[in-house]
Amino acid sequence: MLFLGTPPYPTNVPVSSGCPSAKVSERSSAKPMLNGAAAAARPSSRSSIVPEAKPSAAFPQRQSKQVRGNIATRAAVVDAVRPADSATHGAGRKVMIIGGDGYCGWATALHLSARGYEVCIVDNLARRNYDLQLGMDTLTPIASCQDRVRRWGEISSKNITLEIGDICDWDFLSEAFTRFDPETVVHFGEQELKPDCHLVKLGTMGEYGTPNIDIEEGYITIEHNGRKDTLPYPKQGGSFYHLSKIHDSHNIHFATKAWKIAATDLNQGVVYGVRTKETMADPMLINRLDYDGIFGTALNRFVIQAAVGHPLTVYGKGGQTRGYLDIRDTVQCVQLAIDNPANKGEMRVYNQFTQQFSVNQLAQMVTSEGSKLGLNVQQINVPNPRVEAEEHYYNAKHSKLESLGLQPHLMEDSMMDSLLQFAIQYKDRVRMDLIKPAVDWRALGSTKSNITKAAVASNN
Repeated sequence: MLFLGTPPYPTNVPVSSGCPSAKVSERSSAKPMLNGAAAAARPSSRSSIVPEAKPSAAFPQRQSKQVRGNIATRAAVVDAVRPADSATHGAGRKVMIIGGDGYCGWATALHLSARGYEVCIVDNLARRNYDLQLGMDTLTPIASCQDRVRRWGEISSKNITLEIGDICDWDFLSEAFTRFDPETVVHFGEQELKPDCHLVKLGTMGEYGTPNIDIEEGYITIEHNGRKDTLPYPKQGGSFYHLSKIHDSHNIHFATKAWKIAATDLNQGVVYGVRTKETMADPMLINRLDYDGIFGTALNRFVIQAAVGHPLTVYGKGGQTRGYLDIRDTVQCVQLAIDNPANKGEMRVYNQFTQQFSVNQLAQMVTSEGSKLGLNVQQINVPNPRVEAEEHYYNAKHSKLESLGLQPHLMEDSMMDSLLQFAIQYKDRVRMDLIKPAVDWRALGSTKSNITKAAVASNN
């Protein structure tokens, strides 16, 4: 996610001071700003630990059942992580996760914490604010960042430090680094850093675009006019989001040369799934599942549509092909990058996905698996609101992470069945206006106004 502006919610939200996860540093007491306006004044105190929380509205009975539930859920977490994993990998190594409250970041934070790493989440909660700004919501009822960090400590006896603030604020960022002193930074954000540590940055396969040649892992060797060189693979971002990722990659590549930092760029494909052993250990740890026209994916949209009886909306011809991976493989890949750091002055690039599918193939899989569950799944082709090639060559290399030990979870029938069952479980939370195309890339006007118009039109 992009770290823009100040934290969108008041950061003096209560967190239990009696549990091992209550290390919370807060940098701003800004009021919610739904219009993304100017920053609120900074508080006089830069760090505080706040008093014990009351049960949240989303989980009103959680604390009252805490003693009964802790024994069972803690045992589930212990069983989820073999002792050998904790001893071999984490061993108290300090990992800062920028953007740790987001979809990939939260799963990664719990995965590493369960395996013995000392984890610090840094986040300005901007992703939650986008939902408020755009009138959207995740399918799953996620707890506040403070509540779920606290709950993780209660059921696992593992500490996660939480730093809430804006990494564009240099004072906040430098103080957070000084307090935690990480060995590795996992960078799910979009702000340039100059840390004296190994930087793991989450990129995207979308940086490459859809060239008519094979996509290599970060670099390509070229012979031209009798000379030969290995150069960064050409980037052709298909959106301003992808362009922002490209700029970040270029900046980090320069930083490795100028400051000799060690960096790993993980060009990630489309991630699917909600379940990891850690996020399913307790309802308050559940991850988000987005299906809207901004943050949702085609696969998420299809399984939601199948669950509520809405035709699967295939954009354009449906030949758009991308790399995909399970959320369980995302956290594996991040751990592998941490455990096998780059050398000083090196910019490594790994293509982080396990399989390739076209939109039509995804729709067919959802249709086939839905029928096994008694769902009458239909497909329709709709005008593509995006500007992209709808039929193209696509063959991307992705062997480096597997050579480090990645054990992929492939999208077989059981995984598709799990996604559909999850969508059916929460279908009462589905908002029909969010599963239809909401933003036309060719249209003028703000994203928020386009979504609002689409939502109003869909309810008429």
